[in-house]
Amino acid sequence: MRILSPAKINLHLHIGPPGADGFHPLLSWMCTVGLHDTIEMENSREPGVRLRCDHADVPVDGSNLIVRAGEAIRHPQIGADITLQKKIPMGGGLGGGSSNAAFALLGLNKLWELHRSTDQLAEIGAQLGSDIVFFLHGPSSVCEGRGERVMPIGRPKAKFAVLIFPKLSMSTPKVYKRFDEMKLGSHRAVEEHPDWRTWQWLPAADLLPLLENDLEAPAFSLCPELGELRQRIESQIGQIVRMSGSGSTLFTLADNSDAAEAVAARIRRPEIGVQMCELSPNPAEI
Repeated sequence: MRILSPAKINLHLHIGPPGADGFHPLLSWMCTVGLHDTIEMENSREPGVRLRCDHADVPVDGSNLIVRAGEAIRHPQIGADITLQKKIPMGGGLGGGSSNAAFALLGLNKLWELHRSTDQLAEIGAQLGSDIVFFLHGPSSVCEGRGERVMPIGRPKAKFAVLIFPKLSMSTPKVYKRFDEMKLGSHRAVEEHPDWRTWQWLPAADLLPLLENDLEAPAFSLCPELGELRQRIESQIGQIVRMSGSGSTLFTLADNSDAAEAVAARIRRPEIGVQMCELSPNPAEI
């Protein structure tokens, strides 16, 4: 079985102050993009999951979310050999690990003929990581709580995202720590929903000014060169650029492929990667 595991961007992200358990509630409009890792899996007579990856920096032991997902949905008699081919940058705020776990759950559920429902898989996914539940529902959804409460909504009218990959990696725990040090976040920010139905029909030029990411300030505080890069690109292309998740990936939106290619061409330079991707494409069949 061969599965495409997509990246996501946070079009809009508000973060609340941490609760007694230390977790930060969020309110986010997430969308998948046409940038994928590839997961190949086949049955094995040996129970459990064995993982290989073409990227040396990706762990293949029990710390990998694919392996943890396999153990969580474990078949008592058969196992699986899984190969992961990475294209989604690590430490980029694109949810690659969470996507891999979600699509491993979907794939193993079918491969092992377990017949678990999406809700049952979501219960497992919520125990493994906050973004996994989104990937089980995507491709365009509003997520709340720790990310486990998911409300699918229509795809944005803007059809393309231009992704910008600085040669920087951001640590999510460090960004959240700086977020707390800066005393950012409010309960109101994660409780009051924008008018999503209106937002999803806005062209890119009208939608971009409405989008916010509460993690930009702490990320740019930790890594000023990332904030400076964002400002330079905005000045260069004459439109708003946002950060996805806790960074370091930046993005902007375009209504069609021609507009996206024109923006990408103006950004491209040796020191950063740029890729135009379809925004919220139809999910592949599993």
